[in-house]
Amino acid sequence: MNDSNRSKKRVLLVDSDEAFATVLRRVLGEDYALSQVASTEEATSLLCSDEIDVVLLKWDDSDSRDLLKQAQELEPAPPVIVFSWDERREIAMEAAKDGALDFFAQPLDVHALKFALDRAHRRMILARDLAEARKLISTHPVDGLLGNSKPMQYVHEVVHKVAGVLTTVLITGESGTGKEVVARAIHRLSARAQRPFVAFSACALPESLIEDELFGHEKGAFTGAAQSRRGRFEEAKGGTIFLDEIGDLALPLQAKLLRVLQERTLERLGSNAPVPVDVRVICATNRDLEKMVREGTFRQDLYFRVSVVRIHIPPLRQRADDIPLLAEYFLRTLAKAHNKRARSLTPGFLGALAGHSWPGNVRELQNVIERSLVLANGNQQLGINDLPPDLKGLAALDEVPRGCFDEAVRSFKREIIRSSLKLHNGNKLKTAQDLQISRCYLHRLLKQLGVEEGSGTPEEEMALAAGSTLGEVVQ
Repeated sequence: MNDSNRSKKRVLLVDSDEAFATVLRRVLGEDYALSQVASTEEATSLLCSDEIDVVLLKWDDSDSRDLLKQAQELEPAPPVIVFSWDERREIAMEAAKDGALDFFAQPLDVHALKFALDRAHRRMILARDLAEARKLISTHPVDGLLGNSKPMQYVHEVVHKVAGVLTTVLITGESGTGKEVVARAIHRLSARAQRPFVAFSACALPESLIEDELFGHEKGAFTGAAQSRRGRFEEAKGGTIFLDEIGDLALPLQAKLLRVLQERTLERLGSNAPVPVDVRVICATNRDLEKMVREGTFRQDLYFRVSVVRIHIPPLRQRADDIPLLAEYFLRTLAKAHNKRARSLTPGFLGALAGHSWPGNVRELQNVIERSLVLANGNQQLGINDLPPDLKGLAALDEVPRGCFDEAVRSFKREIIRSSLKLHNGNKLKTAQDLQISRCYLHRLLKQLGVEEGSGTPEEEMALAAGSTLGEVVQ
């Protein structure tokens, strides 16, 4: 395929009827780049070239079934849409069992076919993202610090630069973006990697407890202090201390922390003897410290001391390209942690993740993957049905074609019913129960929406037949 086709949806038609291919190109329009091969042998070589987004396969003999199985073995596997003059339900079930994304009986419905091709194209894009994510996980330069988007590429660059020096670093970003992960990455890449990494959060602790936790105390310093105790700074000797939520420190503690950073010594509670401090200090906050400085709630001198180098972690909604990589990483690590069988993510599952706004950022994504993994049924893959209810809605909406409101609603209903029928192998009673509607209402919907006989309004339905019949329709 030439470069001009790269921006188009690349469809491979496996059918010997050249007249059918010619008219199909005209019907699909300029958004599609359709190539035709007459045999499954010719199709096999093209499937391995990464030049195909969707396969449109005529189902007529055992070779068709073999090609479908070969397609499923590729990584990523291109979606296959099957069509046939044989309308028997057994044929459709056989194709679906072998991995076909959709099945159409000829003459083809143009509107429904375009919808299916668009959906298959989106799935292939997501499948390629997943394949790339799997490669990156095994070769990523900083274990745990995942992300290949432009914002994260900058974060990687700064992390590598500051790891080799003792400069104090301030990491900013919303809650759940992974600030501690970045701090640990800096520590692992530094010369102090074999020494302790001590993390401490100042959030929601009283001032007296924070001071004791950070600097320690001597025996008898206060009631109940039966023996001396080292603080977090001393525990991190020779290594790195990570101070999270530094914006929550009270002003008196800010002054004491500033003295530690300037003089590299501390004093335990109940003692005036200075204790040498040999630690790398990394701070983090989700608050606007510059605004706090202007308001007088954060010391300006401390701000300049801790923010020698600033690393801002963008929220997940601003780096959606990283979602496949993060999702695959969490899936693997959580499966191992929970002693669960390793699974894979379907493009539909990933598409729902991409459509979410992620107010809880990476932490929320990890929660969704863990919940889905723990509660999933015995399938090999995590699919749309394994998502939390709020994300299932996003997955369904992603399948709705844009355009006329009435037809969008009809297509939405049609797709939900088709999906449920396929899930329950055509059992209408189970489908009605799954959709929480009566069986009589389901039969009415099947007739109204034309799920069994066809789909779309009379104006939108165009009979696609082979040869001259198709040509007459188009003209």
